Amino acid sequence: MTYGELAERSWSWVVSQVRWDDDGPWIPESGDGAKPEEYVEGMHSGIGGLAHVLAEIRLVRPWTSEEQQLAAGIAARIRSAIPADTTITYFDGLVSSIGVLTALEEPGSAAALDRLFELVDDERGGWAQSFLEPPKYHENARCNDVTLGTASVLMGALWALRRSPDVAVRRDPHPGGEAERQVAHRARRLARRLTGWTADWLLAEQEVTPAGLNWLFAPRRFYTGEPTEMPNFSHGLAGIVAVLAAAGAELDRPELVDAARRGAEHLVTLGITDDQGFRVPRVIPWAERHGDEFTYNWCHGGAGTASAFSALEYAGVPQIAGETPAAWRRRCLDGVRYSGIPERLRPGFWDNDGRCCGTAGVGDAFLDAWQGDGDERDLEFAVRMGDTLVDHASPEGYWQFVEHRNEDPLLPPGVGWMQGAAGIAAYLFRLQRVLDGDQRAVERMDNWWGLTR
Repeated sequence: MTYGELAERSWSWVVSQVRWDDDGPWIPESGDGAKPEEYVEGMHSGIGGLAHVLAEIRLVRPWTSEEQQLAAGIAARIRSAIPADTTITYFDGLVSSIGVLTALEEPGSAAALDRLFELVDDERGGWAQSFLEPPKYHENARCNDVTLGTASVLMGALWALRRSPDVAVRRDPHPGGEAERQVAHRARRLARRLTGWTADWLLAEQEVTPAGLNWLFAPRRFYTGEPTEMPNFSHGLAGIVAVLAAAGAELDRPELVDAARRGAEHLVTLGITDDQGFRVPRVIPWAERHGDEFTYNWCHGGAGTASAFSALEYAGVPQIAGETPAAWRRRCLDGVRYSGIPERLRPGFWDNDGRCCGTAGVGDAFLDAWQGDGDERDLEFAVRMGDTLVDHASPEGYWQFVEHRNEDPLLPPGVGWMQGAAGIAAYLFRLQRVLDGDQRAVERMDNWWGLTR
């Protein structure tokens, strides 16, 4: 079976899981068919994530009539949810909505930007997060990180600005009219204001260290005790470095690029650099209850952390701790390559095939690197990830991850983008296209700087 054939089979299984209600399409989080109690519209595991698969499919073939209906239904559901949404995040909130609508080339990003302004706390800056609860956090805590916090809004607003936001206003039934121009102009204005605010708030939360700068998951003043750090891309320093560097380059704000550089100077002191690359612990301070000290995925490992150095390359930073950003990016990828993945070397090691925490996300990072550098080792490793996904696939086209501590270690098959068959299928579609000679890549708000260097 080719990667493309498995991608189509997997996508067919995902589409078979789609259900419709009065608000539009939705998907269960897993193949058990149960409707999620929250985050129904979100990118992470909700219906919004299917927009990113459809964006990948658009480069493979025309959408079917069923896919056109699904895309329209997703966009309508997302737009209708924006006015009442109180969640800001890249995974499941208003930033997710910007990504979904731009992926579908549908209007609505301006409404999401408007809603972000409605929810902002002008006096204290940022957005209070309900999941940051006592006793670990003080009331009204803010979050810094790139998936759930202030940096996620910066990433979303920057993406909207880059896409001249409401990119799909041109799909309005009356294209080229004054109303279209006004919406696009307002969206650009909102996005530019929002990028400025969020960048300034992040600068205000920096912590000066002997090596450079640091940002915690949440600002230190909101913790009731001593904080732990998750310094890789998803919840910590690497993700904030990436977005600050990209924002500094796009907004012509050298102070943001310099802050990102100094953040990277601190980041490289947190890990191990040797003849097997560079790797940063997933949690600091590490304890045995955290599992493996190092992982190698998009969220908490080298596959994601490499993108921070891609952003620094994009911003024109010449050196980090005496080495180029490109050299540090290569060391991150080498750390992944020498780690032993995708083999399940021991219980609990590499039990996930998804985009966020597993094989598909690693493969995508290596395809990004290969398309930027042309290093055949990266393509070979991406192919190895594809072969592993073929080996692990069920006959129906889904994947079951492993929780080795359970009596029955096979978890229910995930459906969505970050932890399910949808995201894996998108990777396999892309891998097949690349091997067939199509070098195009789908730009998203979390990867574009690595595709333009």
